[in-house]
Amino acid sequence: MTSTGEEQGDAGAGRDGPLWWERRRSAVLDVGLGAVSAVECAVEGVGFAHEAGIPVPAGVLFGFAVGAVLLLRRRWPVAVVLVGIAVSPAAMGFLLGVVGLYTLATSEVPRRITATLTAMSLAATYVVMYLRTRGDEEAGHTLVVLLSVFVAVALTVPPVLLGLYTAARRRLMESLQERAASLERELSLLADRAEERAEWARTEERTRIAREMHDVVAHRVSLMVVHAAALQAIAVKDPAKAVKNAALVGDMGRQALTELREMLGVLRAGTPKRVAPATAVALVGTFEDGPTLGELETLVGQSRAAGMAVELDVRGEYLAYLAEVEQTAYRVVQEALTNCHKHAPGARVVVRLAHREGEVAMQVENGPCDGQAAEPGLPSGGNGLVGMRERVLGLGGVFVSGPTDEGGFRVSAVLPGGRG
Repeated sequence: MTSTGEEQGDAGAGRDGPLWWERRRSAVLDVGLGAVSAVECAVEGVGFAHEAGIPVPAGVLFGFAVGAVLLLRRRWPVAVVLVGIAVSPAAMGFLLGVVGLYTLATSEVPRRITATLTAMSLAATYVVMYLRTRGDEEAGHTLVVLLSVFVAVALTVPPVLLGLYTAARRRLMESLQERAASLERELSLLADRAEERAEWARTEERTRIAREMHDVVAHRVSLMVVHAAALQAIAVKDPAKAVKNAALVGDMGRQALTELREMLGVLRAGTPKRVAPATAVALVGTFEDGPTLGELETLVGQSRAAGMAVELDVRGEYLAYLAEVEQTAYRVVQEALTNCHKHAPGARVVVRLAHREGEVAMQVENGPCDGQAAEPGLPSGGNGLVGMRERVLGLGGVFVSGPTDEGGFRVSAVLPGGRG
């Protein structure tokens, strides 16, 4: 079975036609063409009957049957063209031949077959036309030949060229539709991936905001709780020290509020304009005015003021590092001290900082917990060590934490020391 380009063009819209027709309108068109061709050939069958010496009804019936073959043009275009070539000596089937050649050119029949049948039709038309006009005494031989060639070409070449053009145009449209569908699928995939990346960026941003909030609030509030507990214990026995502790609690609360305002100010600065998720993520945790290693002595002093025995050991020459390195190193020490306040009250703590060639190392180690020290009752979210590890690994550093042989706990980190 051979289907034509018209039929295949309709196939994409869904099949709703009878028999071999994909579309109902295609069936209606072919029935109409077949009826016109049958009537035409039936009329031409009268002349054929007189020339052939057969009864006129037989010639009409033969012509009707020949013309009705056009109804099969989509199913068997080669057969329709062959019938048209076969009846050309009978001078009938004009519509049958023209439409048959057009359908053949638009079909998926191999081009060598199309070319062969076109040449046969051209030759048959020329021969029939030449034989019918050569007896005209008023026309010369050259004129007869030229007229025969013209008629043969006019009845054969235009429908074939139109059919080839229609087939090429159909293939182009199908190719464009396939490309459009492929592009739509690719755009859909890109949109899905972009949404996944945006969701990942939003999740990462929320995580980093939570980590920054934890670092800013946890240390200050932990010290405030420790001082408040001490204040409660000595309020009656030592009013002067109680006043001092109360002042420290107020100072730490104001510092915590200041740091929160600074961080929220940076976050608000990015909200008026719609920024890319990656840019929003980069805003958090990389503040140029964040804490530095130069403030480490003050940080240790706050823990000492809260009653913790802290020793600070700094080795090597300090040079300013990149802002993210400075802040990460500070936050690691800060979080480690906060954990000492929470989990090792009364323990001796050593903070070590080493400036080396190309890197900076820090270590916070606490000894065994003093059994007589009261637990401060500070809540623990369980994210302190995780946050420290994420910070350090995010900068390409090394992070190690775990208990010591003496019963204490040690937090160590090494960061690449890019200079600021």
